[in-house]
Amino acid sequence: MDDFGIIVDNQLELTGSSFENSPVVVTEAATERQHGRKHSVSISLPPSPLAGYSPPIQKRVVFSDNNEIIFSNVGSSDSATTSTDNSTRRNKKVKFYSQTMPRHTAFPEAPAMGKLLSYSDFPSRNPKIIKQRDSRFDSYKTWSGKLERQISTLRGKNVEGQQESNSRPTAEMENIPVDRYFAALEGPELDTLRASEESILPEDKKWPFLLRYPISSFGICLGVSSQAVMWKALATSSSTKFLHISLDVNLVLWCISVVLMAVVAFTYALKIIFYFEAVRREYYHPIRINFFFAPWISLLFLALGVPQSVTKTLPTVLWYILMTPIFCLELKIYGQWMSGGQRRLSKVANPVNHLSVVGNFVGALLGASMGLKEGPIFFYAVGLAHYVVLFVTLYQRLPTNETLPKDLHPVFFLFVAAPSVASMAWATIKGSFDYGSRISYFIALFLYFSLAVRINFFRGIRFSLTWWAYTFPMTGAAIATIRYSAVVTNTLTKCLVVILCSLATLTVTALLVTTIIYAFVLRDLFPNDISIAISERRHKSSGIWHLSKFGSSDTKDIEQYLKYVDSSDEKDIEASLAHPNSSTIELITSVSTEVRQQ
Repeated sequence: MDDFGIIVDNQLELTGSSFENSPVVVTEAATERQHGRKHSVSISLPPSPLAGYSPPIQKRVVFSDNNEIIFSNVGSSDSATTSTDNSTRRNKKVKFYSQTMPRHTAFPEAPAMGKLLSYSDFPSRNPKIIKQRDSRFDSYKTWSGKLERQISTLRGKNVEGQQESNSRPTAEMENIPVDRYFAALEGPELDTLRASEESILPEDKKWPFLLRYPISSFGICLGVSSQAVMWKALATSSSTKFLHISLDVNLVLWCISVVLMAVVAFTYALKIIFYFEAVRREYYHPIRINFFFAPWISLLFLALGVPQSVTKTLPTVLWYILMTPIFCLELKIYGQWMSGGQRRLSKVANPVNHLSVVGNFVGALLGASMGLKEGPIFFYAVGLAHYVVLFVTLYQRLPTNETLPKDLHPVFFLFVAAPSVASMAWATIKGSFDYGSRISYFIALFLYFSLAVRINFFRGIRFSLTWWAYTFPMTGAAIATIRYSAVVTNTLTKCLVVILCSLATLTVTALLVTTIIYAFVLRDLFPNDISIAISERRHKSSGIWHLSKFGSSDTKDIEQYLKYVDSSDEKDIEASLAHPNSSTIELITSVSTEVRQQ
């Protein structure tokens, strides 16, 4: 093989500069020639900056493969100096620290810049490697980032960046008091952040999917599983034999309900595992806690709608298993309604509270169909007592309560759900659709018609998960009508059965298709859940800022007044006037206190 020689200064002449502080030697090892590898560049660094300093003298030395000097331009003065220092160098060895440059990172611009490029100067081939992980969501994770920091420490990674991120304000792991929810959030659902508050999580960025996945997603399961019960009643009722409905429809819908329930429950279980703090905040939310009844009510509907080809009888222990969590939740919520405080019923009254009552009647219906007596009567009595109180509270709408915005008008249909299921539950307990069942059914039917005729009340609403509030009550009213037509069989009741069942089926089908489009095509079904991103303490601001924000409330009242005047509901002008509530009084007090301090 021919001798290999490289003149080091050739590269310096091309770039117009030279390395002044460190000698660069380019070699090619014999082993690399055998394996066909490319040249490696070694940079010899002096032990210290002072020891490595030398006057900028240009030297050219050419080596061969045998490390023999072929040519040298070192002058006589240099040779004299070299001979003088040879004896010193023999006694004291100089150590050099070499480091191989990374492959594909040698640029000709390095000598011109007078420095060696580092990793930060190189263009990144994989941006995910250099991009830092967003740690603002760590406080909502189950381990709060502690486990990740321990693993990083064991791996020897630098934890300074993590310590800096931990110093930022994050979600508090303490239980947020209910007063804080009312102080930081507004709206009847308490899902809108007040202008004077600041969100812990970024508002201009889409959060992780599990963090945006709400407990209200189980409303989809309520609508589809109740359809399985309705089609089972259509196929088995004596008054609907003229429709010739097959039980296969019930089997298909029940299987779809089981799959949908499994998917929704599995997804929310992942949220419990990875983002337990977010689930805990939903549980302590005064309005969102009612949706924790939804998964158990859905399971009760699945038990009621089980096809006869699957099983004809269910074990009674299943009823006790499903009613135990409902009973525990009722002890918590009903006790708070009765004991007062910030979670009293007059403060948190909302149509969503019907979910905490409907579970009693659905459980009584399932238990009575299994042959149980005392348990169904117990839950029926508890549900009836609290439904009367809730119905009166929601009907009168105290001045301290805010009116529902237009996007939440579908939840008014939850008024129909409780009396519809209550009529069927009492009919199953008594064994006949007697006067008690008919009273509940007629109440539900009147509420259904009173909401259905107000078409303008439900038009122009942006699609969201609240639309599923239509499905469960409409299906419940249709099932109660089927039970009623079996007792009072005539043309009117049969037509009513066909109309209500058709409306319920079309509504569920349309909403299911729309939900799939928004979830998988538009990807806009789950926005950022602002209601769980509040801080434990109030955001401090100047009193002048509060005064300016509070002063703008008059403009909002005028705009809302004009909105009601221009609409068709000109008689509901009183609903447009915002009454002072406890949060407004608290805001006035805080403003006056801050002004005095200034």
